[in-house]
Amino acid sequence: MKKILIINTGGTFNKVYNPLTGNLDIEPNGNAIKSIAKHWLSNFKIINIIGKDSLDMNDSDRDYIIETIKKCNEKSIIVIHGTDTIDKTAQYLDQAQLNKEIILTGAMVPYSINPIEATANLASAYGYINSINKNGVYIAMNGIIKDYRGVIKNKEKGYFE
Repeated sequence: MKKILIINTGGTFNKVYNPLTGNLDIEPNGNAIKSIAKHWLSNFKIINIIGKDSLDMNDSDRDYIIETIKKCNEKSIIVIHGTDTIDKTAQYLDQAQLNKEIILTGAMVPYSINPIEATANLASAYGYINSINKNGVYIAMNGIIKDYRGVIKNKEKGYFE
């Protein structure tokens, strides 16, 4: 089985309700991922970086993701990312020519509110990364797993296609 690194950058996937402010805040410790993964017999490591909604991500954050990937020993990487700019980050990673298998995934509904979508997307990314042997940047969302150029978020309909 492959050694896989899960890089958690934040996004809706990780949001939790804050009873003091009434906001959905990003939980920085990756508890959603840990909750999903504790039931899997698998070989991966989780690191938490950035902790932002993707609408707040900038190129410095994307550079940090690239540096994190360059420094890691793993060849297979899953990036948990917000869905609004997941395609922009995927393109940025592709242009960096990292020579690794990289799958970005996320969720449009927080795991803390309804765990089904986040769990399905992470499981899809995990299964796909274990089955491929080709470097590239992919997106796994809503049952679609393809090269990032073939997956877009339809903001009018509220799903990926």
